[in-house]
Amino acid sequence: MLTIHRADGAEAPRHVGRALGRGARCRCPACGEGRLFSRFLKVAPACEVCGTEFHHHRADDLPPYLTMAVVGHIVVWFILIAVIDFELPLWVHVVVWPALTLALSLALLQPIKGAVIALQWALRMHGFGGMADEEAILRPAAERETAR
Repeated sequence: MLTIHRADGAEAPRHVGRALGRGARCRCPACGEGRLFSRFLKVAPACEVCGTEFHHHRADDLPPYLTMAVVGHIVVWFILIAVIDFELPLWVHVVVWPALTLALSLALLQPIKGAVIALQWALRMHGFGGMADEEAILRPAAERETAR
């Protein structure tokens, strides 16, 4: 895993904007060279270039929610413009808007998921740096036991 240590022993901060851009391009947020996905939405276990591990990401449901929000705003804006400025037949609405919604959803889902994973990497969340989630949960219990 790519970790840069400062002279005082702390880890150097990661550039969030650069990581988001690399993730949105479906590239490794650490090096920008390796592929983030092995299939359409299947995240690669690790970067083939720098070795950064991705298997512990927790993107879960955020990418679909963000995709729905972005696509919804775009499509509704186009629908409003079409209804206000043009007089289109009903069949055009029935054909165009579902097709546009599907195309935008498929086009944006992978880049948004890549950006979410890159954000987790940049903020060192969910095992991307520092203490792992399991250690964070178990450590307070272990400290309570040693304090007794």
